[in-house]
Amino acid sequence: MPTDDCRIIKLPKISDPRGNLTFIESSRHIPFDIKRIFYLYDVPGGSDRGGHAHKTLQQFIVAASGSFDVVLDHGDHQQRYHLNRSYQGLYVCPMMWQYLDNFSSGAVCMVLASDYYDENDYYRDYDQFMAGVKCRNP
Repeated sequence: MPTDDCRIIKLPKISDPRGNLTFIESSRHIPFDIKRIFYLYDVPGGSDRGGHAHKTLQQFIVAASGSFDVVLDHGDHQQRYHLNRSYQGLYVCPMMWQYLDNFSSGAVCMVLASDYYDENDYYRDYDQFMAGVKCRNP
């Protein structure tokens, strides 16, 4: 899949003087059923996270607090997304090498995933990822 299939998705935002509310519903606001949620926090300044790809997993990444960048790479094209609004997120399709960097102080990265954790779904080596991309797109 090209990086164009990955995209920013705006979520419902209910504004209220007492504080705003945003919600996410499976297969309604994002294109998959949510099976797992995890979040990254207390990421030291200058650090990056990720550095892997998923064979079949879909993800939706939200800056629940603060900001950070997500870089997606399909092997022939890279795209950087700056996430800094809690009412929108980045849909990440399978077979995208991804890493996160440029974390602001206090940033919280929430990730919704289409499946349970499975180490066999990961590419953790970029050369192996590229070989997998070439197998899918001969």
